[in-house]
Amino acid sequence: MTAKSAAAAARSTVYGYPRQGQHRELKKAVEGYWKGRVGADALKETAAGLRRANWAQLAEAGIDEVPTGDFSYYDHVLDTSVMVGAVPPRHRAAVDADPLDGYFAMARGNQDVAPLEMTKWFDTNYHYLVPELGPDTVFTADSGKQVAELAEALALGHTARPVLVGPVTYLLLAKPAPGVAEEFEPLTLLDRLLPVYAEVLGDLRAAGAEWVQLDEPALVQDRTPAELNAAARAYRDLGALTDRPKLLVASYFDRLGEALPVLAKAPVEGLALDFTEAAANLDDLAAVGGLPGKRLVAGVVNGRNIWINDHEKSLATLATLLGLAGRVDVAASCSLLHVPLDTAPERELDPQILRWLAFARQKTAEIVTLAKGLAQGTGAIGAEIAANRAALASRADSPLTRDPAVRARTAAVTEADARRPQPYPERAVAQRERLRLPLLPTTTIGSFPQTGEVRAARADLRAGRIDAAGYEERIAAEIAEVIAFQEKAGIDVLVHGEAERNDMVQYFAEQLTGYLATRHGWVQSYGTRYVRPPVLAGDISRPAPMTVGWTTYAQSLTERPVKGMLTGPVTMLAWSFVRDDQPLGETAAQVALALRDEVADLEAAGTAVIQVDEPALRETLPLRAADRPAYLAWATRAFRLTTGGVAPATQIHTHMCYAEFGDIVRAIDDLDADVISLEAARSHMEVAHELAAHGYPREAGPGVYDIHSPRVPGAEEAAALLREGLAAIPAGRLWVNPDCGLKTRGWPETRASLENLVAAARTVRAALDAS
Repeated sequence: MTAKSAAAAARSTVYGYPRQGQHRELKKAVEGYWKGRVGADALKETAAGLRRANWAQLAEAGIDEVPTGDFSYYDHVLDTSVMVGAVPPRHRAAVDADPLDGYFAMARGNQDVAPLEMTKWFDTNYHYLVPELGPDTVFTADSGKQVAELAEALALGHTARPVLVGPVTYLLLAKPAPGVAEEFEPLTLLDRLLPVYAEVLGDLRAAGAEWVQLDEPALVQDRTPAELNAAARAYRDLGALTDRPKLLVASYFDRLGEALPVLAKAPVEGLALDFTEAAANLDDLAAVGGLPGKRLVAGVVNGRNIWINDHEKSLATLATLLGLAGRVDVAASCSLLHVPLDTAPERELDPQILRWLAFARQKTAEIVTLAKGLAQGTGAIGAEIAANRAALASRADSPLTRDPAVRARTAAVTEADARRPQPYPERAVAQRERLRLPLLPTTTIGSFPQTGEVRAARADLRAGRIDAAGYEERIAAEIAEVIAFQEKAGIDVLVHGEAERNDMVQYFAEQLTGYLATRHGWVQSYGTRYVRPPVLAGDISRPAPMTVGWTTYAQSLTERPVKGMLTGPVTMLAWSFVRDDQPLGETAAQVALALRDEVADLEAAGTAVIQVDEPALRETLPLRAADRPAYLAWATRAFRLTTGGVAPATQIHTHMCYAEFGDIVRAIDDLDADVISLEAARSHMEVAHELAAHGYPREAGPGVYDIHSPRVPGAEEAAALLREGLAAIPAGRLWVNPDCGLKTRGWPETRASLENLVAAARTVRAALDAS
């Protein structure tokens, strides 16, 4: 096919679409099902209605080929575990008794069984359920969900392409099941898994699939020769199947690198590449001779951020690609799961600013425009290009994006500003003298349950039904209840519970210049947990204190120390839609200086313990090792710039959760925090041993209570985890805490779990004292 005919054949598509619905209908239906208010049939009908609506939106926008199978009640990796029959033995009875309840038991656990471990999906803020595999794992095909959703789309008249997690990525994301040796490599199960994928592909072909997409994002990471050989073997075998659909192997989030020639030579009909996060894919594709006779789906619209596309830049990329493939189609760089649904409801944003933003519906329109321009020439989209050029210029010229005072302050920062002058051993002595805490001190991570009363108070204030004084009275009462409970439970270092905070990033963003807040910009984080990432559009400064008032009020209610709670600069970036017109390190330094002012005010108000949360430090880690040192240098410096001005007796805590920490243990050390708390309950204290192996010299609190499950861990269960932690971290440096904040939990399980946590600490403390 010539470049001209390849352009004329260009089609538009996407890899996935937001699942929740415009009003988060899926969240409400699933949580209603958990609480017994919504039946299984009603839940399934809600889900079917959302799928129909998504496909209709895509088709009406002009998308030529819609995805199926990307919709999920909870998580698409969990769906893949079900598809291949990889149900852990502890969940098998529940799945056999009721597949839907068993599915949610794997996701959330229940009082009888623990859930699957949860961690971040590559370098995003989406969380997936980690498959548990072992040498005895038996795979069996269950293509029911995938076939049914394809049939739904085809019956509605759509051209549809099922999307599956590819077999290599699935195994590379898996972990050894409990009781299996840590050295076990799930990828050794590939030959056992491929026949199951072959069966699923056959079922989809029989159901009418012309194409099936197999997502292999794990191949954009550094891979060993053995792993690349496994990928070659997987697609050699799947490509050799006689009765199968055409195969589109998709990658995203980074460049394929050494995996590109492997997939280019594979007997598959198409590849999907990211040309936004990974411009190097263009040169690499040319270097391997392109994809003659094959389909290339070019991800030229950023699927992870919300800024409008640069059409002229994308069209230039597409024009170059035309000579490198048999057919070039246009897509977003990844699934649109990672952006909100639609900008249209954001009526409170300045229309001038709204021109700069593109959510999922706007991105589909951009994709369609680019496909039209590629197929028919730029003259066919002249008006769209002119409007796009004007919107880009409007943003570049806006005074919102530049504040000379902020830039001058950032430029004046020295390395001394980003270091505490006293080494940790000296600080530890001063802090122990000031705080006088027991061995194995107990604390929580920050938030307490956001009750219906708290949410109602926030809604009443927003609607004008109560004034600011009435709202503050309600929040004060909630804080008093949280403090009283913690004192009664025997917790050593308290928190105020964050009742006044709608979200750990949004709360601060709304009080900092340079940030914009949306009302309906919901994005799935995990399961039914949705967040509204703020938009970091301009230079950042802090006009006034943000947390001092409520922290000092809480401290006035107790003699025990109350932590000041802040969200760190890296997380403020990672959990926002961050500006793309300057280096991230510069933006992080601006945020760090604003937070440094808050830290100083908290310390001046007498706060002895200040926690600066950085749960996103690991998730933002570049996928390629060569890109990591530069990122970690500015990320850790931003944290130290936030905390570097405090006195030695002020104890700095940080917190991280739901990520693989082994890759960043050295960076955790470089933060120079006095205490770090980390998720560890689902991973059975794995991180405690990673810290020990590194020789981590400071205090740490690996979590003993998994807050993402409704289970109430017994005191002995928590004590067993605590003893496992003691095997890695000396008692004088070990803290006792949950995995994460308690915002999403209810009060009954929170009370019981924290009381058991304190009881476990007392039991283990008494045994240490007696020994």
